[in-house]
Amino acid sequence: MSAPGPLVVVGDALLDQDIEGSATRLSPDGPAPVVDVTEDRCRPGGAGLAAVLAAREGREVVLITALGDDEASRTVRRALRGRVTLVELPLTGELPVKTRVMAGGRPLVRIDRGGGRPGAPDDAVREALASAGAVLVADYGRHAAHAVREQLAAAAHRVPLVWDPHPKGDDPVPGARLATPNAAEARALCPGDGTTLSDDALRGAQLAERWAAASVAVTLGERGVLLTSPGQDTPMLVPPPYRAVGDPCGAGDCFAATAAAALADGALPGEAVERAVAEACAFVAAGGAGNPALWHARAAADETLPSDAFALARSVRARGGTVVATGGCFDLLHAGHVGLLESARRIGDCLIVCVNSDASLTRLKGPGRPLTPLADRMRVLGALGSVDAVVAFEEDTPAALLTELRPDVWVKGGDYAVDDLPEAAVLREWGGQAVVLPYLAGRSTTMLAGRAARAAATVTGL
Repeated sequence: MSAPGPLVVVGDALLDQDIEGSATRLSPDGPAPVVDVTEDRCRPGGAGLAAVLAAREGREVVLITALGDDEASRTVRRALRGRVTLVELPLTGELPVKTRVMAGGRPLVRIDRGGGRPGAPDDAVREALASAGAVLVADYGRHAAHAVREQLAAAAHRVPLVWDPHPKGDDPVPGARLATPNAAEARALCPGDGTTLSDDALRGAQLAERWAAASVAVTLGERGVLLTSPGQDTPMLVPPPYRAVGDPCGAGDCFAATAAAALADGALPGEAVERAVAEACAFVAAGGAGNPALWHARAAADETLPSDAFALARSVRARGGTVVATGGCFDLLHAGHVGLLESARRIGDCLIVCVNSDASLTRLKGPGRPLTPLADRMRVLGALGSVDAVVAFEEDTPAALLTELRPDVWVKGGDYAVDDLPEAAVLREWGGQAVVLPYLAGRSTTMLAGRAARAAATVTGL
């Protein structure tokens, strides 16, 4: 049975930036690699990432975190819009930004800058915690949890509370259902020379007793997780289901978010940890926090999509990225559409889909169409991981819409020739390019509709 209230995530949001490139030479002025940048990505980190991961399956999630008036805070707000409900603490100073410079998919250096101090909670924060069905504390040592410690202590006696601690943060409040330090954090919190499995198990049990927590899960990376409890001599070791090769960035947040969601649904700590280990393993294998599919899926309501499309295009252009657009009716989404959209997304830094309105589609395809109304078509397209935004147009062609969006690349399937595209001339006005991509043969809405009609006639005997 689901918890009666939302899952409330409390903690320190960060802005994570990945600068990707290749390093094939050293700088002439020192023995340092030169990185030729190919991509620059930003996303919410810390508690912001944990909240997004907790909300992936449609769960209602409220994020309580400190944000300010700086550009990093504004970027995080935009990225979280439509995914979680944001309840803010005031932030004095700037939001921390953590930048990884990557070459060949491997980090060369991390640069940290910024930082501030959360202010006191207001009524909205207190009400959010009072109505929580479960709580996850994603502590990154920046004191957001400290600002609402009194409310967290009350929540721990009422609903499941998971605390992901940090050596520079507060101890979990008494009564936490589960605390989730990694091995390095546990060793920092319980100093000692031992690094064996039994040493980590002992630390977990000691921390559970010190924190008055029901259980402590010490995460061990590739070895899995040790689940301990106060005074327990024999811990449970939960190994990963397979060896995941990928970027581990965000794996701890994924583990904690999954465990909190499982406890919110009534799972026991052992069941929650097993589920969280499997999910964290899959998360790493899929590319970790940098997996584009995690951030391309749109949870915003249909009516917000058009404005998102224009804002997205402006944002991508402003940072020097490539805006890709494609268009069509998408009356019955099929494998040909999916393949085209996935290929189009790989061309640039965002993909905007321009969709014929119902009236436009009827003029183009004739009576009886559309089979699927515009709102449903937009919702299905917006749910695809390859699609960043969807916008409708009323005219027979998207030329006017493209003039406003000004994409760098316009994509159509291989059943067109570039010279036949009226949009090609429009794109040339601002230096854009129309391209044709290979199209999966034998798939079309007309063919699907005909097949369904024949099947229906067979069933009814007509």
